[in-house]
Amino acid sequence: MNKYYLAIDIGASSGRHILGSLQDGKLVLEEIYRFKNGVEEKNGHLCWNYENLFAEIKNGLRKCAEIGKIPVTMGIDTWGVDFVLLDQADKILGDTIAYRDSRTDGIDEAVEAILSAGELYQKTGIQKQIFNTIYQLYAVKKEHPEYLEQAETFLMVPDYFHFLLTGKKMNEYTNASTTGMLHAKRKEWDAEIIEKLGFKKALFGTLYPPKTVVGTFADAIKEEVGFDCTVVLPATHDTGSAVLSVPMKGSDSIYISSGTWSLMGVEQTEPNCSEESRMQNITNEGGIDYRFRYLKNIMGLWIIQSIKKEYKDRYSFNDLEQAARECQDFASVVDVNDNCFLAPKSMIGAIQEYCREKGGPVPETVGEIMQCAYQSLANCYKEAAASIESMTGRTYDKIRIVGGGCQDDYLNLLTARTTGKTVCAGPVEATAIGNIMAQMLGDGAVASIDEARACVAESFAIKTIENK
Repeated sequence: MNKYYLAIDIGASSGRHILGSLQDGKLVLEEIYRFKNGVEEKNGHLCWNYENLFAEIKNGLRKCAEIGKIPVTMGIDTWGVDFVLLDQADKILGDTIAYRDSRTDGIDEAVEAILSAGELYQKTGIQKQIFNTIYQLYAVKKEHPEYLEQAETFLMVPDYFHFLLTGKKMNEYTNASTTGMLHAKRKEWDAEIIEKLGFKKALFGTLYPPKTVVGTFADAIKEEVGFDCTVVLPATHDTGSAVLSVPMKGSDSIYISSGTWSLMGVEQTEPNCSEESRMQNITNEGGIDYRFRYLKNIMGLWIIQSIKKEYKDRYSFNDLEQAARECQDFASVVDVNDNCFLAPKSMIGAIQEYCREKGGPVPETVGEIMQCAYQSLANCYKEAAASIESMTGRTYDKIRIVGGGCQDDYLNLLTARTTGKTVCAGPVEATAIGNIMAQMLGDGAVASIDEARACVAESFAIKTIENK
């Protein structure tokens, strides 16, 4: 009988239940269930629908029971920075506002009047992004101080779903590291940051690393889904899980976890919280076994996904890729990390306006718009690679791209050409694989991170693109 481990991987646009099992030494995946996700406008804000997401989590669990493939363990990962505040009855306070919402506009200035950007980075090692949890939470304090007064518990999104499944509240370390409120070197909540910003220390619970057992399903959940299961913490921040799946040996390459965001970096054993690192805008996020993801957050395939949606899905991703290939001589590029691309009403309009303001050719056709987006991403990868190499004092000849974006052959080709490095693309389901591998490490099915990554390399096709 196969021993199954279940990863529930929820991203900004969709979620999936993926079962993993070891067969003849290789990891075999089976997608059991898939569902949609997205932000909704509510009370003037962009919000997530957590009630619907939890219903979908249970739907996928029921599917496991229906097909008779019951996992021995399971774990949930999601995007970072978003959270819930629970009152004494464990009810969510306020709307479940998403990180792309504009409520944090200008909040950074209010925070930095209390704690400077340099002081925050020296403590946390987390790059400044307007949607970081620290700014979101301070926005709550400014707009709805009563929520913080009533709050008894702070949980990141996957921690909240684990709580709904088990009744156990546990703060997982890798996702908590994205908040901008953890001391990077001490690997614990920074009491000084929390106190100076006027948050209650009691909100922030003990931090637990990946591989920790949360508990088994609550009785009501067992009855609903038809079985019991042990919930184990993966790296609940999806990038933390994805990086665990990168099939590298030691730290031999730069990685890109490519999806809605492109997270580009290297793995280190210590954080770099220097002023020079801050000025390079590189972040130190926590990883499995307290390794650090020293990386840059890049806007990523969000731009391409938004363009596709704006064309009302008249074009497939392959159509858009081909259109870009046919316009390779189009010259204009944009800074994909500019805030104007974070949540524009029209991504196409934002790209055109950016080019217009910079005085370059304005893309008009589908091919020109796509070529501009693709080349802009590749240029950003080149700049990020140079920054990382400068800070680490190392030169890397490979970029390993994992996640859904690794299927984009044209972006892979442009990345190889633009950076001058060999690109190794795969595996696709990187986050789910890393989630499953954390569970297997906890269970003893694989003995070490190196063994887990070697298993990934043996189990999935990796495409190599030379820098020609």
